[in-house]
Amino acid sequence: MILSIMGIKDISSFAQIMILALLACMCSAAETGPLFCADSAPSPSTPVSVHSLRPADVAVVSALVLSDVVRSDETKALNMLSEILFTFNPDVTTVLPDIRSLNILESLSPTQWKLLLLIIPVDELSACTDQGFSENINATVNRVEQTLDFLHEKMKNTLVHVVVWSGLSSESNNRVCKSHCEERYDENRRRLDTIVLMASLQESVGALLEKRVWFSDREDFSVMLQSSPVHIDLSDMKAFKSSRDISMLALQLWTNLLQPMTDKTEMDGGDIVTIPCPTEEKPFLRTQKNSNLAELRISQPEDPSPFLDPVMGTELTCEDRSPSSSIPTSVHALRPADIKVVAAIGDSLTAANGVGAAQNNLLGVITEYRGLSWSIGGDENLTTVTTLPNILRVFNPSLTGYSTGKGGEDSAQSFLNQAVPGAEANDMANQARALITRMKEDSKIDFLNDWKIITLFIGGNDLCAHCSDSLYYSPDNIVKFIREALDILHNEVPRALVNLVELLDIVPLRRLHQDTSLGCPTWLVNMICGCVLKPKDESYEFHMLQEFNQAYQRGMGELVESGRYDTHDNFTVVLQPFLRNVFLPLQEDGRPDRSYFSPDCFHLSQKAQTLMARALWNNLMEPLGNKTDEQDFTAGIALKCPEKSSPYLKTYQNSNYTYITPPPTPPPTTNWGSDFSCVDTAPSDTVPTSVHSLRPGDIKVVASLGDSLTAGFGAKAENLQQLGNEERGVSWSIGGDETLETVTTLPNILKKFNPSVFGFSKGTSKRPNGFNMAVSGAKANNIPAQVKDLITALKESQEVDFENDWKLVTLFIGGNDLCQYCHDRASLSPPEYISHIRDSLDMLYNEVPRVLVNLVKILEVNDLRIVKRDTLGCSLLQKNLCPCFLNPRDNSPEMNEMKKVNKDLQMETERLVNGGRYDGRQDFTVVLQPFFENSVVPMIKDGTPDLTFFSVDCFHFTERGHAQMAISLWNNMLEPMGSKQNYNNFTYDRSKIHCPTKEHPFIFTKINSGSDVPSTAVPTTVAPGTPLPRDCPNDSVPAWAAAILAVGGLIFGWGVTWMIFYYKERKNRKRNQTNEMNRIKF
Repeated sequence: MILSIMGIKDISSFAQIMILALLACMCSAAETGPLFCADSAPSPSTPVSVHSLRPADVAVVSALVLSDVVRSDETKALNMLSEILFTFNPDVTTVLPDIRSLNILESLSPTQWKLLLLIIPVDELSACTDQGFSENINATVNRVEQTLDFLHEKMKNTLVHVVVWSGLSSESNNRVCKSHCEERYDENRRRLDTIVLMASLQESVGALLEKRVWFSDREDFSVMLQSSPVHIDLSDMKAFKSSRDISMLALQLWTNLLQPMTDKTEMDGGDIVTIPCPTEEKPFLRTQKNSNLAELRISQPEDPSPFLDPVMGTELTCEDRSPSSSIPTSVHALRPADIKVVAAIGDSLTAANGVGAAQNNLLGVITEYRGLSWSIGGDENLTTVTTLPNILRVFNPSLTGYSTGKGGEDSAQSFLNQAVPGAEANDMANQARALITRMKEDSKIDFLNDWKIITLFIGGNDLCAHCSDSLYYSPDNIVKFIREALDILHNEVPRALVNLVELLDIVPLRRLHQDTSLGCPTWLVNMICGCVLKPKDESYEFHMLQEFNQAYQRGMGELVESGRYDTHDNFTVVLQPFLRNVFLPLQEDGRPDRSYFSPDCFHLSQKAQTLMARALWNNLMEPLGNKTDEQDFTAGIALKCPEKSSPYLKTYQNSNYTYITPPPTPPPTTNWGSDFSCVDTAPSDTVPTSVHSLRPGDIKVVASLGDSLTAGFGAKAENLQQLGNEERGVSWSIGGDETLETVTTLPNILKKFNPSVFGFSKGTSKRPNGFNMAVSGAKANNIPAQVKDLITALKESQEVDFENDWKLVTLFIGGNDLCQYCHDRASLSPPEYISHIRDSLDMLYNEVPRVLVNLVKILEVNDLRIVKRDTLGCSLLQKNLCPCFLNPRDNSPEMNEMKKVNKDLQMETERLVNGGRYDGRQDFTVVLQPFFENSVVPMIKDGTPDLTFFSVDCFHFTERGHAQMAISLWNNMLEPMGSKQNYNNFTYDRSKIHCPTKEHPFIFTKINSGSDVPSTAVPTTVAPGTPLPRDCPNDSVPAWAAAILAVGGLIFGWGVTWMIFYYKERKNRKRNQTNEMNRIKF
């Protein structure tokens, strides 16, 4: 037994936090730091009720783990949770999980408030059947109740939080269902079963606590179930656990301890975590009494009228149900009654997970109700269960192949339903092989002569995971996997019509989880399908989701349209598009109708699968080119009948349909120029005096500052010898070679508005070359020198009217700072970086009139790791040019550090520009152009990076890459603040250049972007050298305050020093006490 008294683990870190907090108070706009909660005071007096317990009131924190084995992860998470509580109460004591923890807790002062976590490890439950799962859950709930009864009797002044815990240990992941239970029990199904088991255990414990009224018959004791299980991302449970994983678990524990808040803990794309803090409105640790009951209820009460109607039948009115007079030899002359065999492959929607589950039975989602499956189920008959086989059985009662009852794909009842829950597109080839084997081995099937319908429906799980690996889950890859499965069927299965059901439009599912009144287990679906639910509306991630969804659909269509599967008359593939556009079913009050979904609000209920079966049948009846491509679940769907004139299942041939011919291969590109379609290119009637009324035609001078990307390093290189050439004439922001029709650069675009624009660089000569001041290899600390050179050049140029000409200066720097950061953290840190940027902008602000500065946000470097080529330049030079990003392993501490630094540089730059520092002059502004904030590596159809954008070192950009950067920068300039595209879209299109509008002919700045953009009043006179405003413009510190701050800083330094020694000595004393207690036998 270990009794640990929590002290300051890292005094220097604590001192830094205190100092940062003090400095934060000096700026009114400062944000709360990620590890510091400003309002951390305890209750005014010791609380008498557990429902008014604040974090600072907790004197002892401990945990009990319902396990018979030693577990370390829970202990580590508890320690990290203690560190958070330490910031509220430095005297907090931690009793680590141990069999004798209760003895110690009982021995502590009954007046001390104790926080106790009762942890239920899900990974120790082992079962492989529905009955086994239920028995395990019931046994666990009984054990929880016994433990809580004991605590309720023995403990005073105690808040117990029950935690459903998903283990990190890779050894425990197979306990949910041992591999020997089912031979083909795979990772995808294990993941789904684990998630549903967690949800069911959460629901069952919640029901227990509700039944026992949360053990709250005393004011000094209460039990609370944490609002969601504590877990890591289950998409890669074999991954090596890290301290970061433990930290995230501890953060979930902390978040669930607080009263429910609107703003949840979030992690952005840069893995930067925001830790929630108690608020004035909700300062207490969560109990049932002080929280919103509606939010905390796990299960919803049953509606008086049940959601599920057990009779989901359909009436078929078709009169002609006869087969062909003789067995047809062509798939294009196939009647419904000619079908002898049905089969299906796919994922959990075809395996029918949860289709027959009651609305309040979350555990039922694990059950595969294959007999009710829309495309392959055969339970009962069409009057009670609507499925494709039951419709076909009306035409041919001797149909075979359909699944019945419940069970896995290997069960006898599943027959030719070979779908596997959790399956992805890459599993389809194996399912196709398994299906063929079953058909060949079954005596009821004449494999060579029987006509077969095979339905393939896949892609949902791929879309749910696309954001985790956009390369692997690229549309081209998914289509490739589907093509492999269809190729197998095409080559090996005679007499078959394959339904390729187009991937559903999954975006409407989000609405179901945005309405909290429905009581959906959104946290569970976030684990199953985070890439769909987590993105915020209209975010970059949301648009990528839509793009992937539509690209999957297009890819499936193009695969079938290729005619690849129409090489002989006894086989075809028909695309059935009824799910292309999905309309979410709504109730009368306008809320989503949950009755169409299984208890997890993700899988579909029998009610929805009934409509899917009808829609699939109707698609089979509809000719190509005229198929229904939408599914409105609220609209009644009547079954169609075969046409009298053409009573066949529709194929391209009997529909008189001609496949869409793919467009001819475009001729090879000879240049990377752009077309220009802008009509109004005139300058202002008079030279504007305000930068906020600046038209593109008013720009007289262009200039650039930066590194090798602005110098055009290797932009035209075809080998290593040419790599060192600086092609400044094609540089994206400053090059002026030829014209826009052949070379796309920012100056060449501006030439269309003002042919006499001056300052662009040409050819390959080094500096001086126009006003391109960039130096290859430059870092942020080199920019002030470049600015000095630029100012000198502007003043000395005979072509420039220094006082009156409007100047456009583009600054892009930071790649080398990032790439070399790990070699010199001190001088390349974000604060150092931003200080050099600030110094550079200050010089321009103080010395140069009439300037608009494009400050291009530093690019996101991480995706550069996937740019590879088997050449000496790429394999050797790339890692030497950017070792700090390219050498670390994925998810290593070093890699995570680099991602954080990358994001910090972006955030600090944004903070500098938006702080109002450069808003003091009417003729000067700095505009942040963010098109590189989320960098996306361009891909080709096979899902690999398009290397035509990258030079021979796989690091610098080619002329094609420069052209796309120029377009992105120009388009950013014509987008208002707050609505600028913050990701690059590198695709070749000569018509991507935007134009100023009649309503807004000016280059956008903060002032002219609209009222919703924060703005600072500007003077009406032009005054270079006007003193710069402070970074925190609302603060005003008088001169005499400097002395007081200096003295205060000295006193604070003494205080911190005293605290260091005080806590160090105190920690030593308590460690000695701990050692003494360890020798006591409890």
